[in-house]
Formats: sequence, structure tokens, C-alpha cells
Amino acid sequence: MRSPLAALGTLACAVSYGVMLAPIALVVWISFARDAILTIPPTGYTLAWYGEAWGNADFMNGLLLSLEVAVMASLGGVALGVAAAAALVRYPFRGHAWVSQFLLAPILVPGIVAGLAIYLFYLRAQDTLDVDVLGTHWSLVLAHLCLTVPWTVRLVAASLEGLDLSLEEAARNLGARRLTVFTRIVLPLLKPALISAALFGFIVSFENLEVSLPLVGAGQTTLPIAILHHLEYRIDPTIAAVSTVQIVLLGFAMVLTDRFVKQNRIL
Repeated sequence: MRSPLAALGTLACAVSYGVMLAPIALVVWISFARDAILTIPPTGYTLAWYGEAWGNADFMNGLLLSLEVAVMASLGGVALGVAAAAALVRYPFRGHAWVSQFLLAPILVPGIVAGLAIYLFYLRAQDTLDVDVLGTHWSLVLAHLCLTVPWTVRLVAASLEGLDLSLEEAARNLGARRLTVFTRIVLPLLKPALISAALFGFIVSFENLEVSLPLVGAGQTTLPIAILHHLEYRIDPTIAAVSTVQIVLLGFAMVLTDRFVKQNRIL
């Protein structure tokens, strides 16, 4: 028989999960409501709001841009993050602790602060170089790289520290070069971490609003920004339908991420 203290702990956990998941459940529920103005309980249910969202050009363009930027930022973050993590773990150098803290710093900086800092940096670079920086596609991708690289470094570094060095030493003793050892032994062993880093980077980039908001150019919009603009003029279940699709997409990515690397290894 369970002790009262254990039962109380279970109840507290259940209440905590309920409080966290209740807003998500409410958004999903509203997305199927037939009423344009929310009434509880709804007078009926429909899928019409999903069709409304599908036919909205702002939402579709925002979705495509968010997907494009997220894919490019996640893959670029993996490439840069693997190189940085390998240098920090396998080839420690003087001051590597400071470099490590610098690479992980974007995780600790509030999103709105990071967005304004990148915006001011781009503004200064544009004035100095006399080239268009703000509002360009590549500048948005580079900004999102600042979000994805730290997570890759953290994931890959944790996995590298747990690898058996004897495998690499055996390959080196048999005449394999460092690059061969890294590509044929280390990278395959890091496959779960690499996949998780790509998925996690995709999630962080796709749902980002604060960094993207001051950086998008004319005619550009990401999905979170499109949702924000829609809320300025209309409040209807279309937003709930778009948010539900976003929740499902990101939830699926989170499940895949946890499939390869447990979240408690990086949090």
C-alpha cells in the first residue's frame, strides 16, 4: 500500500501536469468550435476553421518560410555545432572553458534581448559595409543559427564525453587518420545525438518569434509572426486551428527527439 506522502506527491505531479497541459487542450478544443466568438460550451463543432487557415495566404507563406528557415538553421547548426563540440571535448585548448560558455550563452539570453541585439548588430554591419543586411533571407537564417548551435554543442559534447576512447585509439593504432576515425567511428556513434540536435534545432527555430520579429523584411513573414499579425485584427478559431497544427508538428518532433536522446540529458 502506498504511503500518504507518496500519494500526495503523485497528486501534486498530476495537478502540475494538468495546469501545464490545460491551455494546450483548450486551444485544440476551440479549434473545432463552430462559433466565431467563443462560447462555452460551443453550439457545435466543425473543421471549417482548418480550411480557413489553409486558404489564408499569410499563414501558408509563413509556414513555408518557417519550415525553410528551420531546416536550414537546424542543419547548419548541426554542422557548426559538431565541429565546435569536437574541438572543445577532444582538443581542449587554453581558454576552452570560456569558449564553451560563450557558445552556450544564447540559451540563457531572453529571446527579445537576443532579437534586439542581433537587429542592432545587423544595423551597424549594414552601415559599415554599405550592403543590404536587414530584411534579407540569409540574415534571418544566420540569426536562427545563433539559436540552434548552442543546443547542438550541448548535445554532441555530452555524447562525446560518454564515448569509449579505446575505440578511437584502436583505430589510430591500426593506421587510421584522425579524419577517418572521426567520420567512420565517431560520427556513427553520435548518430542519435546528431538526429536529436537537428530535430531540437528545428523546434527552437520553427516556433521562434522574438528573434524573427525585428529581422523579417517586406513581404516576409514566419508562421508565429503571421499568427501575431492576425490577432491584431481578428480573434477567431482560425488562430486555434493554426496553433493546433503547430502543436502537433512540434509535438511530433519532440517525440522523435526523445526517441534518440532523453530530454533529461540536455536540460
